[in-house]
Amino acid sequence: MSATRKVCVTGLGALTPIGNGIPAFLAGLQAGRSGIRAMQSDFSAKLAYNAFGIVDMPSVAAVPRSRTGGLDRYSILGLIAAHEAVGDAGLVGHPALESAILAVGTGMGGAESVQQGYEELLLRGGARLNPLLVVKSMNNAAAAHIAIDFGCHGQSLTYSTACSSSAIALGEAARAIRSGHADIAIAGGTEALLTFGTIAAWQALRTLAIPDPEHPQTACRPFSADRTGLVLAEGAGFVVLEEEAHARARGARVHARLSGYGARTDASHLTKPDPAGQSAAMRAALADAGLEPGDIGYINAHGTATLAGDITETEAIKRVFGDHARRLAVSSTKSMHGHLMGATGAVEFIAAVLAMEHGFLPPTINLHHPDPACDLDYVPNAARQGVVLRHVMSNSFAFGGSNAVLIASRLPQ
Repeated sequence: MSATRKVCVTGLGALTPIGNGIPAFLAGLQAGRSGIRAMQSDFSAKLAYNAFGIVDMPSVAAVPRSRTGGLDRYSILGLIAAHEAVGDAGLVGHPALESAILAVGTGMGGAESVQQGYEELLLRGGARLNPLLVVKSMNNAAAAHIAIDFGCHGQSLTYSTACSSSAIALGEAARAIRSGHADIAIAGGTEALLTFGTIAAWQALRTLAIPDPEHPQTACRPFSADRTGLVLAEGAGFVVLEEEAHARARGARVHARLSGYGARTDASHLTKPDPAGQSAAMRAALADAGLEPGDIGYINAHGTATLAGDITETEAIKRVFGDHARRLAVSSTKSMHGHLMGATGAVEFIAAVLAMEHGFLPPTINLHHPDPACDLDYVPNAARQGVVLRHVMSNSFAFGGSNAVLIASRLPQ
């Protein structure tokens, strides 16, 4: 880590099931609002379980209607969130964007376009598919469109490491800034995989929550004894990362410093989480930030509400934080917005930054029957206000064993 080049967060943008735009997302986190509901679609009747985190697309968006025909939903979500982040950073039209780098995470890219293509080809016997299918569905489409919108000619990178994709994107963008390869990065993730084929595949894996049909909003119950699995969701989160001296020179408002990043691989099993790999990533992030475990005041947990995942993460936190684990506040905001897969790391990092900036702890909602094996302070059911946080951590642990941990810190006063 460079001793002189520090990375700060100057822009935030998000589209999530609990709110479009940072003000709405913040309000949803503070209110403990659930954005999980039953999907109304032409294939809803075919679903074994129906509870998802769904984004209500803004009626007025950064993407003109004339252009949306050439974009998959995941690119549209990403563009809107990126526009908000760049605007929040005060960089719209700024010449510094020309050399900015892009780092975007996604798990499945243009899943909706792929689904539509297969339906046209196999169900309707279409002889000719949409000629834009390839460029709509490719995983780097969102990054390409963001670069076009802002005239970014720096390096453009797309990461696809399942659930840790956008956390990796933020961490690697921060490394590029620290090493002097860039002064500004637009980094984040976007995902829109709520298609029949994708949902059916996840249901076959038997990891999705079994919702109460009358109360789908309670489907995601991380760390609860009665949890039944994760809730698939869509959305996007983007941040503007900037070299700190560069940000100060232009008078930018700084939300936080991205002070630590750790990435480690389990190398043990494709789907079974490993506390050794997770704890190694947390320790690496702490070392990168130059912090001790006792310095962290809050962890935004990966907390997917799977039976094995929540216990494993609890164990990993105990290994890293020792006695301090009992004093830590830990919560899973997935209980509210669901699991945004490739976008979840960026969205949850933003949640952690907002918690530190506004002095509150986001809750783990639906936690009425704690699992005795998950025995940390998981901030059950309601946010806590008036909390002073100096350093916060965000965990992202993925299928394939790709673990990424980010730490944000308050700037010295």
